[in-house]
Amino acid sequence: MSDSSTLPPARLRPEAELAREALSAPVLARAARLARWAGADTRVDAGGGLVEEQVPAAAEQLGLTGDDAAALASEAWRIAVDTGLVEITDEEAGTVTAGEDLALLTGGSPQDVLGLWLTALEAVLADASVPDLDDLVDAMAEGGEVDLTSLDWDPEAEAEFLDGVLGNLYLLTVGEDGPGEARVPLPALAASVIVPGDMGEPSNEVLEQVSDAMMRLDDQFRMLEPVGLVEYQPVDEALMADADEEPAAPVDEADVTRYGMVRLTPLGLHGLRARLLDAGFDAPAVGDLADKGADALLDGTAPYPPGAAHAETELWLAGRGPLAAARELLAAARGTDPGAPLRRLRCQQALSLVGAEAEPALREVLDDAELGGLARVWLTEHGARDVPAPPQEMVFWLTIDTVAAQLAAEGNSEELRALVEGLARQHSGFFDTAWRVGHPATPDVLEAMGRLHPDKRIAKEARKAAFKARSQQGG
Repeated sequence: MSDSSTLPPARLRPEAELAREALSAPVLARAARLARWAGADTRVDAGGGLVEEQVPAAAEQLGLTGDDAAALASEAWRIAVDTGLVEITDEEAGTVTAGEDLALLTGGSPQDVLGLWLTALEAVLADASVPDLDDLVDAMAEGGEVDLTSLDWDPEAEAEFLDGVLGNLYLLTVGEDGPGEARVPLPALAASVIVPGDMGEPSNEVLEQVSDAMMRLDDQFRMLEPVGLVEYQPVDEALMADADEEPAAPVDEADVTRYGMVRLTPLGLHGLRARLLDAGFDAPAVGDLADKGADALLDGTAPYPPGAAHAETELWLAGRGPLAAARELLAAARGTDPGAPLRRLRCQQALSLVGAEAEPALREVLDDAELGGLARVWLTEHGARDVPAPPQEMVFWLTIDTVAAQLAAEGNSEELRALVEGLARQHSGFFDTAWRVGHPATPDVLEAMGRLHPDKRIAKEARKAAFKARSQQGG
């Protein structure tokens, strides 16, 4: 995932709702409880962790029992320190006090709460990239140092792997054709970062790498669920049992959910977007353009999938009157630059959401060479009377403009192929006229038609027309 590309826009929940989710996430909730519990007698070691003899009391305060109680209590304390909910007042004496940020959990803004949660998230993500504690103990050298070479563990590579997985989960969540809020099978997510995109049937070696990645992700997602990043159904323990062991109950081999299922929570979507923005990615959110001008709306939604563009446009229109919005959109749609056809397509889509009150704005541009065609389409669709028939030149100009916009929006899609076939079939002598159209995109559109049309004779006509158009434009 390149940080120079624009990602699909995320549809975020209101910050107040996300802040409530952050406060209820076990990791931050436990850290807050320990911060309020800590007092004059609380002591920490040189690393800022609770001294060993006070860990049981912390676990009891959190209502934790079982083998993991001490580890969870220690983690909660470390999160409290990392987020500033607790401050160390004297490192030598190991004394602490409540941090200034503790008050933000109850008296701060939603942004304050989400900022603390993001700090907690970073700490948990760092932990998730560290090998199992038992492996670390085994890798201890005599001098008390960890021998990373014996672990076959590269901290940077491990963090990069997890970032890649989370990045793909983000794309699947925000993408128009992805699962959205549906759960993603863990094997598919692991394969997305392991299997090369151009590989047909994965080799046994690659499948083994995917299996190993699944097991790593199973451990990591178990750690990431309590911070509120994901909802996770772990890998079925029976799959990790020895081959010679009989399963406790009959299992369905075709049940993909046994291999782990993960879903990014609304809070997790907010968190990953914040991390992507910090890393330099262009990660927009629906609503970013609501208070911007029409030029920003049309240019900004140009790369958006249709559903996201529709949602963004609805928010933009909600803050404006229909007539004023239509005039602003039409003014922003003008232009002869390469991005203009797609702007006009987005303008046409936006105008489809505007009521009949906008009719005067559309009539004002009936004689405009660039906008007259789409204005007639809008007026006709809205049942307006006395709509003048367009001159042939305007019809062909609008046709070229529409195909150019579709090329920019979708590339060589099946829908565009069908449009190209329909144009050539409905207009006899289409290419004899089309090459003369004074649209900047005429040569490129005709070349695309020659590339897309399945009939070799018609495709050849399109290519010849494209050559004439390019010669006419001095290209």
